[in-house]
Amino acid sequence: MSAVGAAVDREADRLTELDSAVGDADHGANMRRGFTAALASLEEERPASPGAVLALAGRRLISTVGGASGPLYGTLLRRAGKALGTEETVDAARLREALRTGVEAVAQLGSSAPGDKTMLDALFPGVEALGASGADFAAARAAAEEGAAATVPMQARRGRASYLGERSIGHMDPGAASSALFFAALAETAEASGVAA
Repeated sequence: MSAVGAAVDREADRLTELDSAVGDADHGANMRRGFTAALASLEEERPASPGAVLALAGRRLISTVGGASGPLYGTLLRRAGKALGTEETVDAARLREALRTGVEAVAQLGSSAPGDKTMLDALFPGVEALGASGADFAAARAAAEEGAAATVPMQARRGRASYLGERSIGHMDPGAASSALFFAALAETAEASGVAA
């Protein structure tokens, strides 16, 4: 979560620039505020398990991030955290399944699917690319980044950008861009820990 927070902070201006073309020009600022609050809560409360870390971060995102991003990212993390349970350690395959549960919850909440030009266009490919072992983090990062890039020629069918109709074509979806940061942070953390596939 620290790596995600650092990535969001580093890329916040780019995310806001992307959002200025198809949204309210506040995605980066909102995400930065949310992850700053989430990391502060994690530092203060020190959850005892990976599942509890994700659940707490999700709650903080819901309470501090404006617009649709807070509920969507909060749901992703809370559902993944719930799927992990209270075990103090989890393997990569278990993490992959928990993330899949979270991504599917986001799809249900947003009534969206890949191809709608949303965060799901990065999230679904990222989770799938983790592979059966759940440990192919570099492939997940690449797949999520490719998924985000693939939103550029799409016409938005969900979210704020859908109001623009054809004018949404030619712009990367900011939610897909920020979702790709999750997988980049996961890969970065795995590489630093020596557990990358």
